[in-house]
This record gives sequence, structure tokens and C-alpha cells, in this order.
Amino acid sequence: MQTGVEVFLEGLRALGYKATTLANNPNHVVIDYEVESGKFASTKLRLGFVVPADFPMTTPTGPHVSPRIHPTHPASDLGHPLGGVHDSQSASFIKDAGGEWQYWSRPPAGWATSKKNVAAYMSHVWRLWDSQ
Repeated sequence: MQTGVEVFLEGLRALGYKATTLANNPNHVVIDYEVESGKFASTKLRLGFVVPADFPMTTPTGPHVSPRIHPTHPASDLGHPLGGVHDSQSASFIKDAGGEWQYWSRPPAGWATSKKNVAAYMSHVWRLWDSQ
């Protein structure tokens, strides 16, 4: 069974995304993304993912988003979409992909019982935007 960033890249490409990795962090993946629903529908931005070596057993946590959409609020007390928004965890994306980035601490719920594939993870990402 293949694991890691190559499996994640293959899955993104199968879904039609042009996925690249950061030169200095090959487990950091970036895609162009157009929000399909919710209040940010039709917004074009970039998403970044830190892919664990054992993906799909372990999922990337929440996405990194560029440009910044929400104010920084690291505590999760506000819940989604305003809580758990960090700047410091996106330093590698800022340095190697350029632009402003923020990290949304939004790990997918139910990964253990999901299909554990890129499509399941991207469905989680879609729900994040749909629920803004």
C-alpha cells in the first residue's frame, strides 16, 4: 500500500487539482482552489496541506489558506469559522509559496470511519467553506 504525499498528490490530481509541493518542505502541498458554496462562493485562493508520511492512515489537519480570510484567533472558543485561526503555523507556506497564509485548525471528524482518501478529505474542506 502506497502512503504519504505521493498518494495525496495523486488523489488531488484525480480530482482535477494541479498540486505542487514546496521545494524546502516536500510534505507541504499547495493547490489553487475556487470556493464552490457558502458566503465565499466563487472566491479563488490557495490551499495548503501538510501531509503526514502515513497518509491515508493519518489525515492532514486543517488547511492553510491564502490569502488570510479571518482575523487571527488561535483559541477555539469561538468555534468554526472564527476560532482556531493561526498565523504562526503557516511560516513554511509564507516563505516558500509566498503571500499571506493562515492555518485553520479544523481536523476532519470521523476520519477513522471514513473512506480515508483524498476525496473524503476534500469533502471536509468543502464543508468548511460551505459552513462559513
